[in-house]
Amino acid sequence: MKKISLLGSTGSIGVNTLDVVERNPESFQVLAMSAGSNVDLFAEQVRKFKPKVASLFDTKKIATLKERVADLDVEIIPGEEGSIAVATLSEADVVVSGVVGSAGLVPAMEALRAGKNLALANKETLVIAGELVLKEAEKTNSQIIPIDSEHSAIFQA
Repeated sequence: MKKISLLGSTGSIGVNTLDVVERNPESFQVLAMSAGSNVDLFAEQVRKFKPKVASLFDTKKIATLKERVADLDVEIIPGEEGSIAVATLSEADVVVSGVVGSAGLVPAMEALRAGKNLALANKETLVIAGELVLKEAEKTNSQIIPIDSEHSAIFQA
């Protein structure tokens, strides 16, 4: 069974990833997940997938999230610290990054520094710091798996 840390669970990549997990529970388990600010959808996802760690980047909405999942055994870590905790969770086999824009760079780099394989849907991470990202992956023997058609084509060229 593949154990997943998911960055950006409420965006299209995250929602699609969770759909695959839900349809294949014998193959995948979500151990950690993060979202930006959509506390309503994120609380539903946390209730459904019951990760060990959950992070909401929008720290103003943390109290709402905690209320909505108070009965679950989940560690809630706010902000960038939480995104990094999700990206580096030791038990995870792969980190799926669907975080939009430059916000995905720090957790992606931390995942690679932790030796995690990175399924990357965020092309900005490669545009902003492609050389650094690839060097970090090489240094830690981590794989970067492109999961967005645009940069998948670049990797295949």
